[in-house]
Amino acid sequence: MSHESSDPSAPPGAGGPVPDQPADGNGDGDGAHMVRADLLTGVILLVIGVAVAWASWEMPRLEVRRIHPATVPGLVPGLLGIALAICGAILAARSVRVAADGAGWRRFGATFLTTSAARVAATMVLALGYALVLVGWLPFWAASAAFVFAFIVLFERVFASSPHPLWRTVLTAGVQAIIVGVTVSVVFQTGFLVRLP
Repeated sequence: MSHESSDPSAPPGAGGPVPDQPADGNGDGDGAHMVRADLLTGVILLVIGVAVAWASWEMPRLEVRRIHPATVPGLVPGLLGIALAICGAILAARSVRVAADGAGWRRFGATFLTTSAARVAATMVLALGYALVLVGWLPFWAASAAFVFAFIVLFERVFASSPHPLWRTVLTAGVQAIIVGVTVSVVFQTGFLVRLP
């Protein structure tokens, strides 16, 4: 009667149990979700590129001002949009050709439920809220201060592995927010002569 080796350091095929093979066609279990990421990224880049190219085509060509066709405002954005669309199409087509099973989609979707993904989402929400809501609704220095304050409190309390005491976080965030808001406004207005909202 033969006995299988129980040594965990024994290589596969040397008497020990053979580990399960990855389910995707590449033999790379960790790369299956990256194929999905490439596919999704390629589609997004393709859509953005087409939208930029179309918007550039719709831009005024300024014929009445006798502008040379090589210097129209939409030329460079249009070329960049076409290049972006081509790159996105190539990336998406390459991903479609790679065979993989549904486990890759589950693994890819799971990446959006991680703490890192939550940090990225929170940063995007704060940045968009600052640019689209706060600036113009509040004075520039106050909008910048509010953004800095919210950013510090969120990442020092919610997403920190070892959060500081709340009073310390609020105090530090408040001081830094006022300094940044006032300093940035003064530098832009006096140094760069920019008229801020």
